[in-house]
Amino acid sequence: MEKLRVLVNEIAYARDQTKLSTLQRSLTPVLSFASSLYRVALSFRHCLYHFALLRKHRLPVPVISVGNLTWGGNGKTPMVEFIARWLSDSGISPLILTRGYAGGDEARMLERHLFGTRTKIGVGANRAAIAACCFEIYGYIDPRSSTCDHKLCLDNNVESHLNSGKIGAVILDDGMQHWSLQRDLEIVMVNGLMLWGNRQLLPLGPLREPLTALRRADAAVIHHADLVSEQNLKDIEFMMREVKESLPIFYTRMTPSHFFEVANINSKLTLEALCDAIILCVSAIGSANAFVNAMEKIGASYVDRLDFSDHHVFQATVQLSSSLP
Repeated sequence: MEKLRVLVNEIAYARDQTKLSTLQRSLTPVLSFASSLYRVALSFRHCLYHFALLRKHRLPVPVISVGNLTWGGNGKTPMVEFIARWLSDSGISPLILTRGYAGGDEARMLERHLFGTRTKIGVGANRAAIAACCFEIYGYIDPRSSTCDHKLCLDNNVESHLNSGKIGAVILDDGMQHWSLQRDLEIVMVNGLMLWGNRQLLPLGPLREPLTALRRADAAVIHHADLVSEQNLKDIEFMMREVKESLPIFYTRMTPSHFFEVANINSKLTLEALCDAIILCVSAIGSANAFVNAMEKIGASYVDRLDFSDHHVFQATVQLSSSLP
C-alpha cells in the first residue's frame, strides 16, 4: 500500500504529466475514472444539502471550522490548537469536534498539548450528536445571545460567566467538507509548499473539492509561508483572489521549540543537539517536505528521510528496517 500511495502522490503533484513513468501512466485512466465518480458523488451530496434534503444542524454557540481543499499537511491541527488555546486564554471554554482518524492519534495529541486549558474534545463521525452530548455534560453559554448579555449586565461580572467552564465555542477540526453542521467562520488552510498539485479531484489529484469551494471561505491561511519564496506566495494569493477577490489571506509558519525522547514525551532536548549532525527523518505526516526542511534549517549536516503515509501506525523496528536500503 505504501508503494501505491507514493505512486498516486507523485501523479497528483507531477509538474509535467508527460514525464510520468510507464506504471504511473497506466494507473492514470483508472484514477481518472474514479475521480469522475467522486465528482458526481460530491455534486449529488451538495445538491442534497442545497435543497434541504439533508439537514444542516445549528449549534447554540459560535462554530469555527478549520479545513482544507486537499489531503493532509495543511496545518489544520496546529491551527485548531492555536485557536483553542487563544479562546481558553480569553476565558472561553472551546469544544473541539474531530472525526478521530487513524485511531484518534490527533485527538490524543490535542489532549496532551491542551492539557490544563479549558478545552474539551469530542471525537466521532456524527459531530452534531457528539456536540449535543458534550453540551449536556458541560453546559453551554453563547456570548452572542441577548440572554447572556442580560445576565452579564445584571451580574456586572463578565469573568464569572466566561470562566464558568461551560462551552462557549465549537471548533470543527477538518470541517470544510463536514456540511451537516452550520458554521459562523470558515477558515481554509493551504499548504504553501504543495498547493493544489494537478488541480484534479481525488484520487487522480489531491483536491477534495474544486477550487471554487474557496468562495465559501471567510479566511484563508497559507501554511509553511516561511519555506516559500515571496514570488510564489504572490502567485498563490493571486490564484485565490481569482476565485474570491475579497478573501482575507494570512500566513503561518511552524517554529520548532525543542525535541523530546519517544520514551519520555515530557523530556526536552535543545535544538542545538542536532547541529552538524547526520539525521534520519522518519515521518507519517501530510507534509514531510516541511519537516525535512525544518531539520535542515536547524543546522544538520546531512538529512535523509523515510516518508510513510499520513497517520501511518508504526510497528517498531520491523517496518523501519524493511524500508531501509
